[in-house]
Amino acid sequence: MAITIGVLSGGPSDEHEVSLKSGEAVLNYLPEHYQAENIYINPQAVWHLGEVPYEPHKILPRFDVIFNALHGTYGEDGRVQKVLRGFPFTGPASVSAALAMDKCAAKELMEREYGTQVPLHYKVRYGEHTEAAAEEIMALLGLPVIIKPNAGGSSVGVVLARTTEELVNGLNDALERSSVIVAEQYLMGREATCAVVEGLRGEDLYALPPVEIQPPVERPFFDYSSKYDGISQEICPGRFSPEEKLTLQETAKAAHRVLGLRHYSRTDFIVHPRQGIYYLETNSLPGITPSSLLPLSLDAVGVTMSEFLEHVVKLALSQRSRHEL
Repeated sequence: MAITIGVLSGGPSDEHEVSLKSGEAVLNYLPEHYQAENIYINPQAVWHLGEVPYEPHKILPRFDVIFNALHGTYGEDGRVQKVLRGFPFTGPASVSAALAMDKCAAKELMEREYGTQVPLHYKVRYGEHTEAAAEEIMALLGLPVIIKPNAGGSSVGVVLARTTEELVNGLNDALERSSVIVAEQYLMGREATCAVVEGLRGEDLYALPPVEIQPPVERPFFDYSSKYDGISQEICPGRFSPEEKLTLQETAKAAHRVLGLRHYSRTDFIVHPRQGIYYLETNSLPGITPSSLLPLSLDAVGVTMSEFLEHVVKLALSQRSRHEL
């Protein structure tokens, strides 16, 4: 009998459309000996099979394994993982997902446990006086700074503030989108990302080649448009020295372990020309759309999307009895 796979896509986050594309990629590239069906979660977090809404507990028993292709809020912050508890599913369990989603907590843990460099950063919560926060940020970080949601991905809502006015306005705008935001030291350097996959090619944790990202000159960082509109140059393998490549790969593996992630993840960095490599964040469910960086890295080492997806499904099934509660 064919193994049945339910593919979660959509969700209530700003990354809804990206998730739909990731889910579509899973359905398109899963080997034909699997029986896969999309489970659409709408922006109100209502689950659907076909166009019919169902409670999750009526859907989940129909499948042998759930492939979590959600991104951002609900899908990557530990909430959907609590719903999936007791069923085999891909990606991180609840506590690890929530930890990786918290950018400040992940940075601080990586700095403490692994000794990696992280940008100076300052957390701001909804209700705080933004002008007072701006003064603290300028004193600690200077200008310019990157402002981003503390929990989120795909560079949604990320802005660069070069002046005091842009900083205050950026904080106010960001707090309209997210209850907790972070202002982060803006580092000039090459953007890099490195994915890891558990159990690939006989290794406990296999590091894929780091990707070098060159946004167009008019974009100061790898923002949402740069990621998904095809306007950035993504070089794999990236043009890093052997020492830089090794550091990127070892740090990506360390982040996966330190944050307690499962199956696969992708970690983002800045390679500063003088100060070395800075850890930015780890994506516990990186995108697998045709324009995403993980498929690019897999292709560079000769792993097809079908092979990768089957490998991840087998990992989830093999951990059937070891799910985090």
